[in-house]
Amino acid sequence: MVLLDIMSEKTIKLYDENAYSTEFTAKVVSCEKVEDKEGLFKVVLDRTLFFPEEGGQTPDKGIIIPFSDEESASFEEHGTIPESVSAGKGAAIEVQDVQIKNDVIFHFVTSELKAHSVVFGRIDFGHRFSNMQQHSGEHIFSGIVNSKFGYDNVGFHLSDSIVTMDYSGQLSPEEISDIELSVNQAIYENREIRAFYPSPEELSDIDYRSKKELIGAVRIVEVDGYDVCACCAPHVKRTGEIGILKVVSFQNYKGGTRVSILCGKRALEFLSGEHSMIQELAGELSTSGDNIPTIVHKQQEEIASLKRSLSEAGEKLLNIEADKLPEGVKNVCLFADKDSDPNVIRRVVNRLVSERAGFCGIFFGNEADGFRFIIGSGDGLNSNDIIAELKKSFNVRGGGKPAMVQGSIEGASEEAIREVFNMVS
Repeated sequence: MVLLDIMSEKTIKLYDENAYSTEFTAKVVSCEKVEDKEGLFKVVLDRTLFFPEEGGQTPDKGIIIPFSDEESASFEEHGTIPESVSAGKGAAIEVQDVQIKNDVIFHFVTSELKAHSVVFGRIDFGHRFSNMQQHSGEHIFSGIVNSKFGYDNVGFHLSDSIVTMDYSGQLSPEEISDIELSVNQAIYENREIRAFYPSPEELSDIDYRSKKELIGAVRIVEVDGYDVCACCAPHVKRTGEIGILKVVSFQNYKGGTRVSILCGKRALEFLSGEHSMIQELAGELSTSGDNIPTIVHKQQEEIASLKRSLSEAGEKLLNIEADKLPEGVKNVCLFADKDSDPNVIRRVVNRLVSERAGFCGIFFGNEADGFRFIIGSGDGLNSNDIIAELKKSFNVRGGGKPAMVQGSIEGASEEAIREVFNMVS
């Protein structure tokens, strides 16, 4: 490791100069082992294209290829990248993570790099460009929310799968739909997106959004006609490169609204998946995609009606079983189908309790999978006593008030459960 205070040496951020660059060379300032992660090294370069995890956005992905001592010396003298490196024949080291602290960028890699040596870096531009699309789309969305409703963006997260924004006020479904339409209008207009560092004097005259107080140089990202915001991340040059923005979900969150979006290729893949699912459902239902909601609603009504009929039939059958019980039997227990409605079970138990002086229980399920149960009792009895007896021999969960308990039992046969009821007085 180089013996110097690396925290005093700011890393040159090449991604600020050109967000579309994919390859670069740099010198290794330092390399040290990561103490709590075996086989991982923390590398500082004098300059980098790798955007770190910052501002709610995930870091860039890519590789670093080290130069040999001879290649480093030749590069220092002639400034020529070795053919073996440029052709991708060098020993590529995957960059697993990129972090930033006090403007020093740390690359986490699996191989040690020699201090003062020269390295070649290549970022995964597909990943970079996707993040650029998402982040630029978010700026337009948040700018419109701020200008139309006065709400601030108080939270932002851009992962490799989704983008979420938290706003300080509540948005209705109709308002979110309108914002989505406005964002896509901005995309169709192909407006310019400009990133720059204004002087302190210029900054004082700029009305820009920011989630926190900023010190030092402030980088401004301006979407022509739609947004001005402080931001450290790479962005596309024009809004048309975003392609499309789709809101995929939203919910009330901490008194405001959390919105999830996708842009560009991610949005296309999402919509393609949704379309494939709709087409599959349409095929299963023998209808067109636009008619699916009507058919599903109708089927739900039919299912609800069938459930009511089944529940009524189940209650009639249980009451018939109850009518067959001998009058002199004090404790009774019945068994019902595993899909029985608990409300039906409870009503029949209440009926039995009103007619009997002892414990009355109904078990619904089967011996292989276990039973659920509801047990009731009259005045002077505690239904928990039955559970206590059952627990002596079987795996039982549940409980409740003396008048009625409910729970589940495993490893018991119908005959064994009946024996417990017969022996309890």
